[in-house]
Amino acid sequence: MKSKEITIRLENGLEARPVALLVQEASKYDSTIYLEAASKKVNAKSIMGMMSLGLDAGEKVTVIADGADEEEALAGIENYLSNK
Repeated sequence: MKSKEITIRLENGLEARPVALLVQEASKYDSTIYLEAASKKVNAKSIMGMMSLGLDAGEKVTVIADGADEEEALAGIENYLSNK
């Protein structure tokens, strides 16, 4: 299991469309992926869970990945949230 704290650099934070794209990115990986913020931990592959976080640009989130491709999953999620 790997985890990393990431600052959200998406212009409008995690609104509906960016959340949908993040869920698509997370779904590419076999690993289980969770995002944790403000004492909430949600499955990154769940659009409803991700919407419940309501994160804005500049906020920090901890990404937790566990599985065979956890390194790639963390890198992919970080690239997306960092707007790279």
